[in-house]
Amino acid sequence: MMRLPVLSLVLVVFGLTTGEFVIAGILPEVADALAVPVSSAGLLVTAYALGMIVGGPVLTALTARVPRRRLIAGLVGFAVLANLGSALAPNQPVLLVTRFAAGLIVATFFALAIATAVRLAPEGKAASAVARVALGLNLGMVLGTPLGTVVGQYLGWRATFAAVAVVSAVGLALVLRFVTDLPPAATGPIIGELRVLADRRLLAAIALTAVGNLGAVMVFTYIAPLLTDVAGFATAAVPALLLLYGAGAIVGNQLGGRLADRALLPAVTGLLAASAGALALFWVALGNRPATGVLVFVLGALAFAVIPGMQARVIGAATGAPTLALAINAAAYQLAAALAGRLGGWIADGTGMRSLPLFAAVPTAAAVAFALVLSRTEATRRRGIETSSATTS
Repeated sequence: MMRLPVLSLVLVVFGLTTGEFVIAGILPEVADALAVPVSSAGLLVTAYALGMIVGGPVLTALTARVPRRRLIAGLVGFAVLANLGSALAPNQPVLLVTRFAAGLIVATFFALAIATAVRLAPEGKAASAVARVALGLNLGMVLGTPLGTVVGQYLGWRATFAAVAVVSAVGLALVLRFVTDLPPAATGPIIGELRVLADRRLLAAIALTAVGNLGAVMVFTYIAPLLTDVAGFATAAVPALLLLYGAGAIVGNQLGGRLADRALLPAVTGLLAASAGALALFWVALGNRPATGVLVFVLGALAFAVIPGMQARVIGAATGAPTLALAINAAAYQLAAALAGRLGGWIADGTGMRSLPLFAAVPTAAAVAFALVLSRTEATRRRGIETSSATTS
């Protein structure tokens, strides 16, 4: 059972996640309202992702000595204002700026929430602790994104961003009520925190996050036009299908956490392989609506099943500065999102939206090969440690 501080953090994660992913459900509405192509509207995903890429490492390093409660208030308060700015944006350039601003604080907050949950977790349950915080992310998809899509379809896309701001503000109030003023993440010089970036295992773990999530995020960014323009679903069916994707995300997240606790890299490798296969099947099934619906659930499950293991691997490789490492890992995920928004637009404009899932399977398959190389490297490293210990004895 989760403690109230963790539950409060989960609620804030829910609000911020809804703000991040709801654009996938209202992308056609935003494009129509701003009189731009859907592929250009997809740049809003890129702008938000770039905000996380820039803000995550920089803000986390600069705020390492700030008491946690005060930092949470500042981060989430800024997100509330940025989402209100998105709701009031008069045109696409201003909306791009406000989405970039909204993304600036998210990686730092997610890292802070995960590091707090891991601190409260029993030994050997780091991946499960990550899964608990990620429940807020899952709920943001399973409830927040479909509800935000409905709001956008019936009240306009501006109302969606206003609702995100309100939910985030409520979450902030609860965090300030239940989360005690934890000490800063670091008390020494910032350069001491940055030394963790010289660890090759950490850099490899972060690279796996970036490559491994590219394909799944690419499909999710353009899931609304894929479902309506290619698969033939009615626009009104999109919220229900996003609900199905989010339900799969919840199931996959919990299962992925348990599998990673048992065997981390093998679990991540196997789940990535399954995701590559599911993306290829999705490409085949787009002409069949029942099969497409089933695969929406499967894609959601597999996309989020890999996340707990990836986060736990980062934590294990960066014991000296886990919050900074997690923020950089979140930035790596958003690098994938930024590339996904842009690459997906190029693919849609070039070969057509129909081919996007097949292209998305390629980087996922590359991530499988990368994970296998990491597994062999890890096995060699363990054998070297065992041999050295035996020689010393």
